[in-house]
Amino acid sequence: MDSSSLLAVVGVLEAEGISVWLDGGWGVDALLGYQTRDHDDLDVVVELNNATRIIELVCSLGYAQVAGAPPESFVMVDPNGLQVDVHPVTWDPEGGGVYEMADGKQWTYPAQGFTGRGSVDGQPVRCLSPEVQVLVHAGYELTRKDYRELYLLRQRFGVEPPQAILGAMLAAARDDVA
Repeated sequence: MDSSSLLAVVGVLEAEGISVWLDGGWGVDALLGYQTRDHDDLDVVVELNNATRIIELVCSLGYAQVAGAPPESFVMVDPNGLQVDVHPVTWDPEGGGVYEMADGKQWTYPAQGFTGRGSVDGQPVRCLSPEVQVLVHAGYELTRKDYRELYLLRQRFGVEPPQAILGAMLAAARDDVA
């Protein structure tokens, strides 16, 4: 997913009054204000109430829904293989975003997570906050790119990753520099 395709997706949604928060690799890059690597996809967090309209709007850009369905996450792909992973949430009383997972469990993005702001190619975008970007990296097996993102968030924003992954993150970052 390149930056112009990202901005097209976010632009069409925001023009309709739909708030979009970047998550994952593009969310980290937006917080940093520059692209650090190539991205396979675009992860976005949106309000579940907008899911039907989001599907219509993203389809108008040539994408098709290929996996999943609201209220859980769903994936949209265009003919060139560009992929948008949509994570719909409902709001809890504290302003957190409650996400329905495929296994039937719920996970809540803390309310502070929706305060993140960044930029892509100089265009302002909403993204999950640095603290929540670190939090969402927990719970799955991390790859080299994940460790690098955690390292960059730590360097720029002083956000410490969980102690259990700190050593592996620093080793991966050292290897990238060497």
